[in-house]
Amino acid sequence: MPYAQADGARLWYEEAGSGHPILFIHEFGADHRDWEDQMRFFAREYRCIAYSARGYPPSDVPTDPGLYGQDHAVADAAAVLRHLGIARAHVVGLSMGAFAALLFGLRHTGMATSLVLAGVGSGSPRAEQAAFRVACQARGERLAAEGWPGAMAEETGHSPTRIQLKKKDPRGWAAYMQRLSEHSGPGTGLTMQHYQGGRDSILDWEAALRGMPVPTLIAVGDEDTPCLETSLFLKSVLPNAGLWMCPRTGHAINLEEPAAFNREVAAFLSTVERGRWHLG
Repeated sequence: MPYAQADGARLWYEEAGSGHPILFIHEFGADHRDWEDQMRFFAREYRCIAYSARGYPPSDVPTDPGLYGQDHAVADAAAVLRHLGIARAHVVGLSMGAFAALLFGLRHTGMATSLVLAGVGSGSPRAEQAAFRVACQARGERLAAEGWPGAMAEETGHSPTRIQLKKKDPRGWAAYMQRLSEHSGPGTGLTMQHYQGGRDSILDWEAALRGMPVPTLIAVGDEDTPCLETSLFLKSVLPNAGLWMCPRTGHAINLEEPAAFNREVAAFLSTVERGRWHLG
């Protein structure tokens, strides 16, 4: 198995295709496998890399809580690229992965050809942040104690921003639920407590975001309620960003509407590569 060494963990990755690199960073309720539709589509013209975050086998599952959090998530993305000898890449993230992609754009601006931020920003609005952090701590404790098979997976799969996948694509939802049940309870529990529940509000980065020049596509489903406010905020402050809202779609936008997602991302990447994204 191919691994990239990061601080305190080995990160398992897979790659396909050739061309300008795209790095895919998965959400909390996923792993590298949930990018399969994108890997197959974009590998026709790009070098595509997807990896599993620390805490998600076959990547390592550290037991030290200090080895989880937003700083590690950003450093891990850079570690994968450096391991592969990649100087610059398009970076595509969903939810937790989009948070890491955005912070990657701030901290490693020169390594990001562009950013795609899908389903980004839950827990960031001021009125929601305290309750979000409390909920993350409680859920992390449950995951560590119970694991995913059973109640935790069922609650996630039937939640208000994920039930859309089941309604649209029952077969795809069943495959998603199978993958979800295979995640590490301890690894995702620590991730939930120390990354999800310990991360900044994106709104705290406003000053830095206003100066970030990386071409950015913000993608959100119109039924992904926890991410709507932050997506609109990012559109208002990022100087080089566009917003795509997909109708009748929840949180896992790349799984729910893979054709639409791939089409919009492909058009964005093409426009960036032709130097036509910035309208200023």
